[in-house]
Amino acid sequence: MILYLHGFRSSPLSMKSRLLAAQMQALGRADEWLCPQLPASPKLAIELALSLVNNAAPADLTLIGSSLGGYYATWLAERLGCRAVLLNPAIVPLIDLEQHVGVTTEFHSDKPFEFKREYIDELGTFAVEKITEPQRYFLIAATGDEVLDYRDMLAHYQGARQIVIEGSDHGISEFADYVAPVLAFAGVDVEAGR
Repeated sequence: MILYLHGFRSSPLSMKSRLLAAQMQALGRADEWLCPQLPASPKLAIELALSLVNNAAPADLTLIGSSLGGYYATWLAERLGCRAVLLNPAIVPLIDLEQHVGVTTEFHSDKPFEFKREYIDELGTFAVEKITEPQRYFLIAATGDEVLDYRDMLAHYQGARQIVIEGSDHGISEFADYVAPVLAFAGVDVEAGR
């Protein structure tokens, strides 16, 4: 099972999510793919994620987190003992998201939502100071990320499998090139079609 956790202001309609979902569909494994719309509240987002994977064995579960979803995926992976793929993950979102307190819109629908000041405190409860089993993590970080500093990502996921993309952007525009290795890390053989 794969649970994809999108980033702040994003949705299941993100390019990365759609590419991965399409590949899982093409492999006949769409029933092993989950990508919910996450609530703005970090506490509620984590509760939703836990409810979706509560019956999954850690060995059969991979979390894929993009940006803020990577922050969530890290906390969840530490708690559940499963694998996690991090795509330009947020490391210290308490600082990065302070400027977004208030009403804003989702990227893919322009639907308004409120990011409340109390959510900053909620984020703090999901901080992971140091990952415990680096072999369970796969980081893809872009040096051209205009939102987050890739060097923070490399330091935080030290010892994990890492791909550093020279240039690119926060959304990883060329993510189609990384679908196969991401799914392979999750135990999905794209080449063999299983």
